[in-house]
Amino acid sequence: MRNKAELPECPVATTVSLIGNKWKLLIIRNLMTRTWRFNELLKSLEGISQKVLTDNLRQLENDSIIYRKDYHTNPPKVEYGMTDLGLELSNTLEVLASFGEFYKSQI
Repeated sequence: MRNKAELPECPVATTVSLIGNKWKLLIIRNLMTRTWRFNELLKSLEGISQKVLTDNLRQLENDSIIYRKDYHTNPPKVEYGMTDLGLELSNTLEVLASFGEFYKSQI
């Protein structure tokens, strides 16, 4: 997790630095519903590469937005889910979804 000195002073900029790319938002959207395995996420996010998904999952995990549970089995089984801190983003995503619907209705 980053410390306060590493985060922007502006709270909006802080939030954008945590979730501010297309893939992170879509990953969070999926993980808000349930835990997902890596390949499920990969298949559900059309156009994302394995490397980009891995990088974004690591960043979200490092920022304590999501958790990674490794079952230490062979073949490997890993699940991703939302942390309590990450679940605080649910209202933010609902507002974004609401605006998206509104915008589509206006054009």
